[in-house]
Amino acid sequence: MFDTMTLTKVAAAFCGSLLVFLLALWLAETLYHVGGDSHGGHSEAAYVIEDDTEIVEENVEEVDFETILASANPDKGSKVFSKCKACHKLADGANGTGPHLYQVVGRQIAAVSEYGYSGTLAEMGGVWDANALNGFLKNPKKYAPGTKMSFAGLKKESDRANLIAYLANAN
Repeated sequence: MFDTMTLTKVAAAFCGSLLVFLLALWLAETLYHVGGDSHGGHSEAAYVIEDDTEIVEENVEEVDFETILASANPDKGSKVFSKCKACHKLADGANGTGPHLYQVVGRQIAAVSEYGYSGTLAEMGGVWDANALNGFLKNPKKYAPGTKMSFAGLKKESDRANLIAYLANAN
């Protein structure tokens, strides 16, 4: 098929092509580099065009969480709950890595006696109402520092509202 000399020529051609390609990339980067510290940190705009327009800050209207919760969709919440299924169960007494979430909306915080809560949640007190669940689901580590829950949180307020509506209706 191929003799050793032919294979050596093919390999050399490949290595040479790769070398030319890498050198071309390096040269292009050196010639056309426009950022960073290429001017010793003293780069400034050659001229500045000033205009008379004012910068207007947009006022984003804060919507109350109760309003969002009133329009929440439990069906969408069941899809959001798929992120929770690995650690939490909805059946009464069926603890997983986390405590069961049977009738969690309205339940006392750290009320599942068969589950070993972190000291933060055990000492917290109160009830898992919509606002408490919203705060916890947004950022568990910030809401209850020292919690064992490793979940990063749900960033979308609508996802949190849908999940709380689902948990309230799932039991």
